[in-house]
Amino acid sequence: QVQLVESGGGLVQAGGSLKLSCVGSGRSFSRKTMGWFRQTPRNDREFVASISWTGTISHEDSVKGRFTISRDNDVNTVYLQMNNLQPEDTAVYYCAASSDAGIPTARKYDSWGRGTQVTVSS
Repeated sequence: QVQLVESGGGLVQAGGSLKLSCVGSGRSFSRKTMGWFRQTPRNDREFVASISWTGTISHEDSVKGRFTISRDNDVNTVYLQMNNLQPEDTAVYYCAASSDAGIPTARKYDSWGRGTQVTVSS
């Protein structure tokens, strides 16, 4: 497992942007698929985006064209650039790591950060 710490959340107006970062510990980071998930008090945790060590990238349909996941293995960090944020994007955003390649399901992620709050005002 890796230890993950998210940052970059905050309060932004609709149409604004935020960039989330997640720093991972350990030498295995570069061999992990990294994912971003989000959760609201009323909903289950939902998939946002993932990027595998083999280069496979996936974004959930509602964020395509607005959010972009990327990674920098030299600094053990995965990013989520979020543009044109909308009130429905308000949630706690979690970073997660999986040893599976491709596009793992949530239950295949075995390391999770504590989350960072994103609030979008209308």
